[in-house]
Amino acid sequence: MHEDFTDVDEAPRPVDRPRRRGRRVLAILLGLAFLAVAGMGGFALFLNSRIGDIKTDTSLLPKLDDTGDTPTDSSGEPLVTDAGENYLVVGSDARPGDTFSRSDVMVLAHVTEKKDKVYLIHFPRDLYVSIPGHGKDKLNAAFAFGGAALLAQTMQDLIGVKIDHAAKIDFQGFMAMTDAVGGVSVYAEEASDEGTFQVHVGYNDLNGAQALAFVRERHQLKEGDIGRGRRQMAFIKALMVKTLTPGVLLNPVKLTKFMNAVTDNVVVDETLTPKFMRSEALSLRNLRGNDIVFITAPFSGFGTAPNGGAIDIVDVKGMERLRVALQNDTLAGYLKGK
Repeated sequence: MHEDFTDVDEAPRPVDRPRRRGRRVLAILLGLAFLAVAGMGGFALFLNSRIGDIKTDTSLLPKLDDTGDTPTDSSGEPLVTDAGENYLVVGSDARPGDTFSRSDVMVLAHVTEKKDKVYLIHFPRDLYVSIPGHGKDKLNAAFAFGGAALLAQTMQDLIGVKIDHAAKIDFQGFMAMTDAVGGVSVYAEEASDEGTFQVHVGYNDLNGAQALAFVRERHQLKEGDIGRGRRQMAFIKALMVKTLTPGVLLNPVKLTKFMNAVTDNVVVDETLTPKFMRSEALSLRNLRGNDIVFITAPFSGFGTAPNGGAIDIVDVKGMERLRVALQNDTLAGYLKGK
């Protein structure tokens, strides 16, 4: 389905091309990557038991009917279900005292049918899209209106493929994971003044509270929400690279703290059973840095919504190309055409 974006005032700016990054950043799938790194013996049994402690929530994905028919989008158009596996990873920025949750991290992780690539597609929170039952609004408003299920439904309308699994983590969980591994070294493309500390261009050593401020910042960044998305991806990479170092993997205290932070702060849909997660991690064990690709969902510039809010304007042609690539499991071709 196509969007009409004629009701906004567009102010185009140059848009950076998506960048390929990462070593083994598979753990953006949250509950998946750490399954493949457990040691042997009694400690491995302990870690394995912790996997079963991850909370589940049946409301993270849109409900399917019981007819057995192919799932459809909001307009009744069938969703593609056989072109790889798709995970929605949501980071909820729910601060103390909030009466609702906001979603500041929205990543679609696409695992190819051959299990030889993982594409991590960042959907900016300010993308101006149609939200089923709520008209047009920023993408993260879907989460505020109807939680992860409505967000998934909105994204399915955009991309035309079924989202198979979902995981949610709040930002306090990111902070706990960072402190569990002893802090991280994150690369910043832009400097910022966070009050109690300064972020400079290059690598910055951050503890949990500092990392939380780092991924929340957008007002001091040239491209606002887009710059924040790049920071979030840089943080995720830094966290997982640190987690996969011998200093963490071979340190029972740090690894246990990290596992506890994951199981205490991550919620998954009911399809992500311990058995499935172990199987998926095993099937992806041979992936290397070049097999993990970061993409930003296509947008054409920045504008103002009718209510005065700042928005990111969807690149309609680019989104259609992304849609087709996902439906055909051909994201490598999509990137070559950019």
